[in-house]
Amino acid sequence: MKFTLPFTEEDVRSLKLGDAVEITGTIFTARDAAHQYLVSHPVPEQPSPDLTNAVIYHCGPVIVRDSDGKWRVTAAGPTTSSREEPYEATLIERFGLKAIIGKGGMGPKTAEACKKFGCVYLHAVGGAAQILAATVVNIPNVYYYDQFGAPEAIWQFEVKDFPAVVTMDANGNSRHADVKQHSQSVLETLFN
Repeated sequence: MKFTLPFTEEDVRSLKLGDAVEITGTIFTARDAAHQYLVSHPVPEQPSPDLTNAVIYHCGPVIVRDSDGKWRVTAAGPTTSSREEPYEATLIERFGLKAIIGKGGMGPKTAEACKKFGCVYLHAVGGAAQILAATVVNIPNVYYYDQFGAPEAIWQFEVKDFPAVVTMDANGNSRHADVKQHSQSVLETLFN
């Protein structure tokens, strides 16, 4: 399914586990430092990104400047999302986030926030950093670069046909929780 951002409430609520999506539009990277900052600063310092109804990508991109001074992404693979579990539900509620992109899934607090506020978790393929970087067609802004450094800054990306799979939907379903539960039951049978 192809989507042009921003996601609508109807778009988000219609997505189901296993749906393959390609998104075009604006997304924002955010890792540990950005999550901690945004949670601890309800009114962030200016200039700050407008994250209202946004898509957050758990990514520490590798970015260089071209000879003409423009930013260019050379690698943009997903980072492990579970590190952001302490913060994500707060950000989903505060900003009305519509999607989180990362790898490895997230926990029950994020799943509950996704259900309550209408957000999905999109799993991006790890190990495909250069392929995902090729979907970035423009970098209009970077926020907190001086404060956090390049990998932890919030980069505003314009992407075209960014591929991902829905692994946590807005109806309380989580492929990650399902796999964990199944794995635990198999483990128990092995040791009984």
